[in-house]
Amino acid sequence: MEIQWYPGHMAKAKRLLQSQLSKVDLVIELCDARLPLSSRNPALNELVRHKRRILLLCKADLAENGKTQEWLAYFKSRGVEAMAYDATPGKTKQAKAFIASAAQAVVERGERRGMNKTVRAMVIGVPNVGKSTFINRLYGGSVTETGDRPGVTKSNRWVKVTPYLEVLDTPGMLWPKLNDQRAATRLAYIGTIRDAVYNQEELCVSLLEDLMTLRPCLLYYKIKNADAKGYELLEEVCRGRGFLMRGGVLDMDRACSVVLDEFRAGKVGKLTLETAPKEEKSHAPETV
Repeated sequence: MEIQWYPGHMAKAKRLLQSQLSKVDLVIELCDARLPLSSRNPALNELVRHKRRILLLCKADLAENGKTQEWLAYFKSRGVEAMAYDATPGKTKQAKAFIASAAQAVVERGERRGMNKTVRAMVIGVPNVGKSTFINRLYGGSVTETGDRPGVTKSNRWVKVTPYLEVLDTPGMLWPKLNDQRAATRLAYIGTIRDAVYNQEELCVSLLEDLMTLRPCLLYYKIKNADAKGYELLEEVCRGRGFLMRGGVLDMDRACSVVLDEFRAGKVGKLTLETAPKEEKSHAPETV
């Protein structure tokens, strides 16, 4: 299964981001804690290389805590300031403190000039990583549109979070060519790529195979044949869940929809699909 997605609004998102960079003091990058590497757009490194940047591993409540800690250590070894985040009041409070710490130098420069500096931060990331939800949590209410599908945010929008902090919600941006099809498939698992651009059955089968490798889900999906592979796994889900149509025909479409929705909602359990590389030496910081 080959996945490619770079519609016109992705190019527009890049132009919008570039036009606003000169106005921001800080860049807040969000990635998915289940895919800390694949859910980071490498093109953003070049775009924001001259800006102070911090990284939030979002949806950490859906990822394995031990692996998240390994990823945080990995990013630290590369000079990236990162924290694990989920949309709870406690974590939102920590995120505000994290942002304040990163912006401290900007605030102090303003104070030396006799000004109470309002920090302007840009929130960036791939589609459906949780940018709008994150901003709503910072704001303490519903100020940006959210959804469990990519492409909800269509334009840049400034939101005043506190008297001295404004954040910019930006459209999610993928890179022009998804050369790593394994990464592209995993991005489709978490809903970063629109369902319409891939074969849903193939994606579901791939996810089930990954789930069986990472954490056998025989009981959860009521799979009786532990040796099932490929489409046999999807058929087992249909039988185990009773997804049958008239005449006992397997309802594969329903099974695919349920499997993907339940994974994205974390109902299968906490899972991290990528393992942090082992670092022997420290690297130069990714940010400036």
